[in-house]
Amino acid sequence: MTIPTYLENTPFDELTLGRKASLTRTLRKEDIELFATMSGDVNPAHLDEAYAKNDFFHGIVGHGMWLGALISTALGTLLPGIGTIYLGQDIAFKKPVRIGDTIVVSVSVRSKATDKPIVTMDCSCINQKGEVVAEGTATVIAPTEKMRLPRPDAADVEIQNHDRYHAIMLSCRGLKSVITAIIHPVKAEAIEAAADAARENLIIPILVGPRARIQAAADEAKIDISKWELIDTVHSHAAAAKGAELAANGTVEALMKGSLHTEEFLGAIVPSAVGLRTERRLSHVYLMDVPGYAKPLIITDAVVNIAPDLATKADICRNAIDFWRTIFQEKRLPKLAILAAVETVNDKMQATVDAAALCKMAERGQIVNGILDGPLAFDNAISQQAAAEKGIVSPVAGDADILVVPEIESGNILAKQLTFLGHADAAGIVLGARVPIILTSRADNLRCRLLSCAMAVLLAAARREGRLK
Repeated sequence: MTIPTYLENTPFDELTLGRKASLTRTLRKEDIELFATMSGDVNPAHLDEAYAKNDFFHGIVGHGMWLGALISTALGTLLPGIGTIYLGQDIAFKKPVRIGDTIVVSVSVRSKATDKPIVTMDCSCINQKGEVVAEGTATVIAPTEKMRLPRPDAADVEIQNHDRYHAIMLSCRGLKSVITAIIHPVKAEAIEAAADAARENLIIPILVGPRARIQAAADEAKIDISKWELIDTVHSHAAAAKGAELAANGTVEALMKGSLHTEEFLGAIVPSAVGLRTERRLSHVYLMDVPGYAKPLIITDAVVNIAPDLATKADICRNAIDFWRTIFQEKRLPKLAILAAVETVNDKMQATVDAAALCKMAERGQIVNGILDGPLAFDNAISQQAAAEKGIVSPVAGDADILVVPEIESGNILAKQLTFLGHADAAGIVLGARVPIILTSRADNLRCRLLSCAMAVLLAAARREGRLK
């Protein structure tokens, strides 16, 4: 269908009874997502396939008011057209509209007032089967002057698709809630994070920290914590130590950072005497949902290891591979791009030398269950076009699942750039210990907090089943 480059109206005096105009639209998944974003109506009947298949309509349906919006479009751009003012609308929804349905929206003049330019319009929405899906009447003030104007361009809108988030959340259904020690949750947002995850049956919180401060935070958040166990400690350092003890003796299956610094939190876990270390170094992964990238993207390590040597980078790779395989449970091997500033080995740039060594270690079976390539610059790692322009032939270039950064500064900057400028969601967790370690931030939205906890649920289940050491 050719969209006209101009808008032209029909003024009140030229409107005749029965005059009609129509437009045709096909409902796409993107239309549902855009309408949900614009309106805030995120009813799972429109967005969650697993939920929708068991509801009244047995599948995802479009928002009823999407049809209302199309009627508004017909009135405002076709008949009477520009200058029309909506006064009222009644509409009856007859049948659901599903993805792929093609709807013809028609408006026609039913009656005209004699003393003012008020018009009543019949409105109907008919699907490709000839079925009426919605109908009603609209009352409008019609324009009184003829107008013809260039058609304005609509804003470009980019949809951030969160099917990846929903898929991971769905994979937690039926799994055991993880008993989780929340360390030093003395601010309202820490209590809220615990409550959100508990409400989704992801965790069973045990609050560890100064009782009075935790209660004050709960009061501020207006959350009843009386049903949760609370272990009183004198300060944050003692809370971190107690949490590590609970994890080491098996009382809890996960640890979650509350209102204390990450360094203090992890400092209680790192010593070998605590009993939480494995044969691997601790490392952090961000699981990111990046608009414009075709699949979930993992960045590691942007939080724990400041300037990792080759042995540490090897463990970072191993941890990330195990994490990817646990979370996504795909048969294919994950693709790891070992990042550097350039894609060639340069003995003056240690990151390039380490990248080459890691790839050789993978070839010799020292790092298994992943496909490694590097050094790769960031653009080559995530863009097939950029890789092709530089003549890079690689199974990883342009299709990376995991980005292994050279050191903490570049990783932290990359992750935050994607989050704050690229509008990506980033959920974080620490690997390499005997229990998953959940790191949340005050800047995290609800989706990110829940996704971090969902990852802990999947990791804890894998450990119980012997799929993780």
